[in-house]
Amino acid sequence: MSPPSSDISYRAVLSPCIGVCTLDEQGLCHGCHRTTHEIARWIHMGDDERLRLMETVLPEREARRIAGG
Repeated sequence: MSPPSSDISYRAVLSPCIGVCTLDEQGLCHGCHRTTHEIARWIHMGDDERLRLMETVLPEREARRIAGG
């Protein structure tokens, strides 16, 4: 007998949230550098979109913040 199916789907890409949940004047989170839209959509994103954010978009935003731009 197989185990009952579940509606829970496990994602390979974990959230970048570090618990510093305040927004800057551009609407980006100080902790993870995501927009409120990206934060709200995170559970609905596919792994490809999450990886693109984690590997490209968020590091670019962090670098701009560090550079003062």
